[in-house]
Amino acid sequence: MTATPPPTGSSTPLADLDGVTLDGVIRAETHTRAEMTPTVIDMMRSVYPHERVYGSYCPVQGYVDAPPRELYEWLADTRSLEEWTYSTRYLRPTGTPDLWMGRDRLSTDTEFYVRTVANPDAMTVDYHCAWDQGEHLWMIYLMRVVDAQLVLNKPGSVVLWNNCRHPFYDANPYPKIAPEGREEWVGDLWDMFAAGHQIELDNLTAIAEHRHRAGLPLTPDWMRS
Repeated sequence: MTATPPPTGSSTPLADLDGVTLDGVIRAETHTRAEMTPTVIDMMRSVYPHERVYGSYCPVQGYVDAPPRELYEWLADTRSLEEWTYSTRYLRPTGTPDLWMGRDRLSTDTEFYVRTVANPDAMTVDYHCAWDQGEHLWMIYLMRVVDAQLVLNKPGSVVLWNNCRHPFYDANPYPKIAPEGREEWVGDLWDMFAAGHQIELDNLTAIAEHRHRAGLPLTPDWMRS
């Protein structure tokens, strides 16, 4: 059997680099598997520092025994946050299209603003949020519902959830509008985000699975009005 020759010309991957070697780029063309194995083994650890895992991003994920489309539709309604989050409560429309406000019970007298950006084709649900003001929604919770049949070969859903460590977590960009006497800032809690979000994902899972087992719609009647 004659081997297929490698592609040539403008369709060749990285042809535009004209032979330049970039530090940190590892491809089969530059590193054999035998050469890579010690590198991969060295990167694997039995214990990882919290900062290394959650320093810049906060991923949590899990399986939910409930239909993916129904789960997506529940999460895509901003009011679902009052059901499965630990502390987002008293949501109400602001008068600005799609912008809601409520209270974050993590901190006394803290107003919470959120706009949900959802894509039914990809089943992504992104909550754009902020404490204190609704003009700049910089706290963004990125979620995706995946059909578990595709990725786990069983009915149900997989929920992928990530947060990025925006620079504003380290310093309140709007200190003058913070409630008087509030000493805590949301970024002070970053190191606990992973644990907190796991608790909330467990809430989400328990509620959705109970409704599904009981034959109830995942989006309850009070959210349909």
